[in-house]
Amino acid sequence: MKRGYEVKFIQSAKNEKVKQWKKLRTKKERDKTGLFLVEGEHLVYEAKEADAIVEVIVTEQYYPKLAKSRFSDDQIFMIASSLEKQLSETETPQGIFAVCKQEMDQEVKGTRFLLLDAVQDPGNVGTMIRTADAAGFDAVVLGHGSVDPYNSKVLRAAQGSHFHLPIIRGHLNEWIDRLKEMNISVYGTALQNAVSMYEAKLDSKFALLVGNEGQGVSEELLQKTTQNLYIPIFGKSESLNVSVAAGIFMYYLRGK
Repeated sequence: MKRGYEVKFIQSAKNEKVKQWKKLRTKKERDKTGLFLVEGEHLVYEAKEADAIVEVIVTEQYYPKLAKSRFSDDQIFMIASSLEKQLSETETPQGIFAVCKQEMDQEVKGTRFLLLDAVQDPGNVGTMIRTADAAGFDAVVLGHGSVDPYNSKVLRAAQGSHFHLPIIRGHLNEWIDRLKEMNISVYGTALQNAVSMYEAKLDSKFALLVGNEGQGVSEELLQKTTQNLYIPIFGKSESLNVSVAAGIFMYYLRGK
């Protein structure tokens, strides 16, 4: 089909490409291939800026709006509108998707890190990745038990920040040791046996460690930190949402 571009047009749900794209909605397939699927204009063009795109998928309706000069011929696939819902995980799909490469760099670079210990809510994780990006952090490390960072809800909540800084999965015990060897202080977050962030003596090179929504940071990891901090509560609430607390901590520590 020619519409200014030689694009590949797919009409059947039984097409092998469609089957592959649908599988990317599962963690198993994302881990196996090192790929993930994003949807919507904003995320697709963020991925393009980061040179992370493998394939672009658009519906017939969206195709005339595609900024074609930004993609090579062999990257573009047009699909029948009837296939859009099979790929989308949103209520109002925008008609554009992209298959992207996962970040594979595990090297420790920088002076500010966010470490997540078994944080399971996709919205919380995506919000923290976005906030870490906004606060100028150098990487986010997700430890055992945390949600897959390439989950579609995480991607939507992060709003493209996956393409701005490394998102790494690793063992936090090992990461804490590595960071401390680099003279980077590791600040845990806890309600017990901790000091107020306003009273702590803080370093400009640091990693912030936050934990599971219900259980907090594991005791094993808290024993390894440089210092453990808490945010004072001035009202009657018992605690803060983990993504809100992480945002307060990141900006306060960043400003010291």
